[in-house]
Amino acid sequence: MVAALVVFVLVVGLIMGGYYGLTQLPGWLAARRLDRRLREVSLTHDPLAGGPSTIITEQKVGPLPAIDKALGGANSSLAKLIEQSGISTTVSAVMIACMLAAVVSAAAALIFLRQPLFALIAGVIGGVLPILWLKHKRTARMKRFEEQFPEALDLLSRALRAGHAFQTAMGMVADELPAPVGIEFKKAFDQQNFGLPLRDVLDQMAERVPILDVKFFVTAVTIQRETGGNLAEILDSLAHVVRERFKILRQVRVHTAHGRFTGYVLLALPACLAVALMFINPEHMKLLFEERMGQNMIAGAIVMQAIGYVWIRQVIKIEV
Repeated sequence: MVAALVVFVLVVGLIMGGYYGLTQLPGWLAARRLDRRLREVSLTHDPLAGGPSTIITEQKVGPLPAIDKALGGANSSLAKLIEQSGISTTVSAVMIACMLAAVVSAAAALIFLRQPLFALIAGVIGGVLPILWLKHKRTARMKRFEEQFPEALDLLSRALRAGHAFQTAMGMVADELPAPVGIEFKKAFDQQNFGLPLRDVLDQMAERVPILDVKFFVTAVTIQRETGGNLAEILDSLAHVVRERFKILRQVRVHTAHGRFTGYVLLALPACLAVALMFINPEHMKLLFEERMGQNMIAGAIVMQAIGYVWIRQVIKIEV
């Protein structure tokens, strides 16, 4: 009887809990989304400053808030790099990742190479790897933004020709286009909805997305609002210029493909040759890893290969 009573209570509890979750969960999720949106862009008034209400963005608190505060908070260059990369993390989390990567790299170099100098070099390289990864993510995100930006300009132009206001057109771009263009226009649309002047909204957008095309867009919209003119035609011309620049850039990539392929081959050839020699003559390759001179040669080869690859990348890099 006791077991039956316990089973009955558990089953009733599960049924009631499931019913409560199905009825209350949608409202709770909607309230949570609204609260998150209000926290992202909120109106605050500082009575001590005596100034008007301003719109601020909530600063994320990482595992070590003292480091976030010491490094300048949201105004630091690292915080701007994180925001531009689109990664949901904090300054302190990145610093912890840098320290862990440095310690692991230095320990690995000390175990395999057994030289403090190479361990120090490996620690420095490992410490900057998270920063380089963030820069890589930012570069990839900015490239995606550049590819989607002409479509956003066309959508803005069509919305303006249909009779919508510019602010409404920004909301349409935010709803219709994917990330990262949709996210950035969504932030701008929310900021101007919460009372921030459009000029300040566009300036902040240009700061979040440091691309020349965005600066042209912000300048064109600002001048048009001050002097007048057909903004739809201006946006169409800007979209055409951006697409033509991408066409030239793709032609440049075709002409520099040989140089890029050469860099990849030169970077991969020593590693592939070393793996092949390990299977062909293991005793010969064992000396390279066990002897001090061989370890120095490996470290020197890695450094020179990295320098050569970076040099080739800079030679074939053409700004359009």
